[in-house]
Amino acid sequence: MQAGVALITDERGAVLVDAGQSPAHAREIRAALDATGLPAPRWLVYTHHHWDHVWGACAWPDVEIVGHVAGESLLRAEAARPWSHRYLREQVRAEPRLGPSFRARALAMETFDDFVVLPPTRTFTDELELPTGVRLRHVGGGHAPDSTAVLVPDSGVMLLGDCWYPPPAHLRGPDDGPDLALVGRLLDDDYGWYVSSHSPPMTLAEARAALA
Repeated sequence: MQAGVALITDERGAVLVDAGQSPAHAREIRAALDATGLPAPRWLVYTHHHWDHVWGACAWPDVEIVGHVAGESLLRAEAARPWSHRYLREQVRAEPRLGPSFRARALAMETFDDFVVLPPTRTFTDELELPTGVRLRHVGGGHAPDSTAVLVPDSGVMLLGDCWYPPPAHLRGPDDGPDLALVGRLLDDDYGWYVSSHSPPMTLAEARAALA
């Protein structure tokens, strides 16, 4: 459950999209950025509040965390939980449907020492444009109420997060599936590339063909 992470950078500053699934994952990404000489991010954008997108945030210093307002209260509730490997085991015993997600969290986290879940420090409702020209658009959907698409007009790239995925496994019903109609509404001739967090990038033509 290791979600993709993107860095968008120019002379106006760098924007990181999603934080990594754990502090260790975030440190690997930071090391890769340092090795290539890319600048440290000034903004960290959450595509949504799920753990594999935000649990690395505490390893990114000196960033403004930006997310949709619907995710703020959800992450504050997550931050209040007593996260540990023991807690994960207890939760799975109490609710077995949590097994896939919580076992993945246990594997991702070597230790919970100094770990904290960080809600966004800046929220928005419908749309927000950052000083770099990167645009955030709330799209919602069944996967997460705070799902946000990140638009990079200068590059013609749209980062979709998990917005079109079905709900998480422990919340999924028998009729829940990918929300292809949501993707169809997002396709735009001004954007030639579409990037989901757990899938290879697709061109506009490939995305349209997949929806046909």
